Amino acid sequence: MLLKFEGDIAGLERGIAIMSERLGFCVGDNGIPVKVQKGTGKLEVSMEEDKGCIVYSEKVQFFRALGLLLEGLQSSTSFKIVEEPQFTLNGGMFDLSRNAVLKVESIKNLLEKMALMGLNMVMLYTEDTYTIEGEPYFGYMRGRYSYEELKEVDDYADIFGIEMIPCIQTLAHLQQFLRWPAARYLRDTADVLLAETESTYEFIDRMIRAASAPFRSKRIHVGMDEAHGLGLGRYLEKYGYKRRFDIMTNHLNRVLEICRKYGLKPMMWSDMFFRLASKTGHYYDMNADIPKDVIEKVPREVQLVYWDYYHHEQKEYEFFISKHKEFGTDPVFAGGIWTWTGMCTNYGVTFLNTNAALNACKKGGIKEVFATMWGDDGAENNLFTTLLGLQLFAEHGYSKELDMEKLKRRVKFCTGLDFDAFMDLKYLDETPGTLPDNRECNNPSKFLLWQDVLIGLFDKHVESLDMAGHYAATEEKIRSHRDPSKELDFIFEVPQKLCSVLRIKADMGIRIKKAYDSKDLDTLKKIAREELPELSRRVNELRIAHRDQWLRIYKPFGWEIIDIRYGGVMARIDTAIKRLEDYILGRIDRIEELEEERLYYDNRKTQINEEGLTYAMYTWAASANVFSHG
Repeated sequence: MLLKFEGDIAGLERGIAIMSERLGFCVGDNGIPVKVQKGTGKLEVSMEEDKGCIVYSEKVQFFRALGLLLEGLQSSTSFKIVEEPQFTLNGGMFDLSRNAVLKVESIKNLLEKMALMGLNMVMLYTEDTYTIEGEPYFGYMRGRYSYEELKEVDDYADIFGIEMIPCIQTLAHLQQFLRWPAARYLRDTADVLLAETESTYEFIDRMIRAASAPFRSKRIHVGMDEAHGLGLGRYLEKYGYKRRFDIMTNHLNRVLEICRKYGLKPMMWSDMFFRLASKTGHYYDMNADIPKDVIEKVPREVQLVYWDYYHHEQKEYEFFISKHKEFGTDPVFAGGIWTWTGMCTNYGVTFLNTNAALNACKKGGIKEVFATMWGDDGAENNLFTTLLGLQLFAEHGYSKELDMEKLKRRVKFCTGLDFDAFMDLKYLDETPGTLPDNRECNNPSKFLLWQDVLIGLFDKHVESLDMAGHYAATEEKIRSHRDPSKELDFIFEVPQKLCSVLRIKADMGIRIKKAYDSKDLDTLKKIAREELPELSRRVNELRIAHRDQWLRIYKPFGWEIIDIRYGGVMARIDTAIKRLEDYILGRIDRIEELEEERLYYDNRKTQINEEGLTYAMYTWAASANVFSHG
């Protein structure tokens, strides 16, 4: 397709050139004329009598409009689309601090797709994965970004009108840096900085300077969430007990002084103010009463970021939006694309909670929103699986009411993948035994992969469920979406191979225990000599596929953690074979691991309850024993 752009295209040329290569159109004097106009409100795209028109008010909207134009031309020669932006800021925050650090090229790829969606903001969440001059242990062996790398991605984002905002931590969540002896002087607790100490603020000054320098934006996210041990470690020894509200607000004021020094406009997570006011220490405590003097002490120059991806009802988000407004400023809302429970994105709860949240934001007049994509417990998931969630945020952002059919068309155009291809990934964890939409965020694909075949800490949870049949069916669903000619086909390789593993591993421990208890030596022989070797082979295939995916999109640092996990599974399969063979051949008269009764991990009495199956992290599933001293 040949297009000819006329009008207000100054500053758009590089982006048009990039998109022409990605989307397969050309620009030339003999092309379909497309008039481009700067407007002040609605986004408009039309095609009539072989002439196109785009009206946009901000740079990124042009690239969304370009996508809408090309999408429309696939099926019609005459159309008009009018969209009304609902938010002034709408984008995504990628967690690059839980081992998986995106390569520069991966960030650029995501930026291109986000530009087509019309999203205008990206945060790279970097606890210690950026470079501070003179701090060799900050981000050491963690894949930290250099100034030049961050400058490169900021320059690329600017081509499309996407603002990149530094997103760091200036109080808690710094355990990976504070673990080093060189950082002990900064430590209150294992992951919290020592407040009200001059050396701490000298360090934070250098943090903020280094984190903000590569970016055009004058905004910065300074973190400060989940500082649970604030004032209760070395601070307590050094200064004595002090009301934690006061420590928090005093620390905040010192951080804001540094932000003012560099001309930065800060935002921060809001949870600590709510947790400290709650008798249960809970962020979402509807009975929490934040003292008026604390509200008055929180400077109006800092925006509070209300993060919430847990509630299912719109009215719950409306309540907490109103509580945040009591601080005297409009909060930024941070929702979530549920990436952080294992190797799949939980799209059931993502859609349920995001629709409720963003409808509440529109009703409550919230103008700035973004989606978080966390990488808890090793970042096993692939951030490219989140593109449907980003599309969901985008479509909410350009319409008062979400149009699901339009969302499906748009995600197909922007990513090349069908809506159902993304959605079917949820069935890795939305299994028999989970609640509708997996709303309690159970993660059976994770605990069934990492748990031991002889010890089976989570076997009780699935003992009467057809998990093997479920994963066999899910494997076929995922296979049906595969198309090697598609750019993003690679995101299905790991989920498909994970299903191949789980179709035989999910109930392996249950079958071993049953055969052992009934002294069924024939079954034990078959398991030891055929099934367990085959399982080990499949686990290794999964490991290799996962490794290839990781090295394709992330820096190599952090993969060693996942390698160790896979290595542990394979080593334990080898040990299980030996233990079974020793028993089968009479070298031992019992297998102690199989003598133990299987219990529910979470102390429930029945398999099915109001929380569905259960949730587990790697260490919970792998062993009941000690991973490290202390």
